[in-house]
Order: sequence, then structure tokens, then C-alpha cells
Amino acid sequence: MLAKLGVASRWAAAIGGGYALAALSSVVLALTLTLPREEAVMAASMPAFLIFAAAVVWAFCARTAWLAWAGIGGPVLILAAAVWWLKPVVIAAAV
Repeated sequence: MLAKLGVASRWAAAIGGGYALAALSSVVLALTLTLPREEAVMAASMPAFLIFAAAVVWAFCARTAWLAWAGIGGPVLILAAAVWWLKPVVIAAAV
């Protein structure tokens, strides 16, 4: 039963955490690129597919489910902080 919980936790980390990691990395990259807005969004969304795939691989290659969550959750928190920090700059520049 405990092994099934570990696999379910890895699936949650792979799908939910991978999606969050890919989405936040796309947002951070789009906010930092010095391209027109539409081109920045398109260019930033392309690496998100690779990032999601890498997160899925990481979730199942990590030694434990805790390490899988830490390896995905840590970067998610860092990227979320970067989005929070960059967002006021973009809003001020748009006005």
C-alpha cells in the first residue's frame, strides 16, 4: 500500500508540479525577453514542452518521492518569486 502511495505521489509531482514548472518558466522567460510581447510569448512557450518532459522524467528518476517533490517544488517556488518580482516592472512599463 505504501508503494502505491509513492507512485501516486510521483504522478502528482510529475503532472501537477511539471505543469506548474513549465508554466512558470514560460512566464518568467516571456517577461525577461526583449522581444515584442507576442513574439516573446511564442518564444517562451516552446521550451516549456521540454521542461515539462524533464520534470516528468525527474519525478520518476528521483530516489524517493520526497526528492521528486523537492526537485520540482524548489524551482517552482523560485520561479513563482521571480514572477512576483517581475510583474510590477511589466505593469509599470505598460502604463
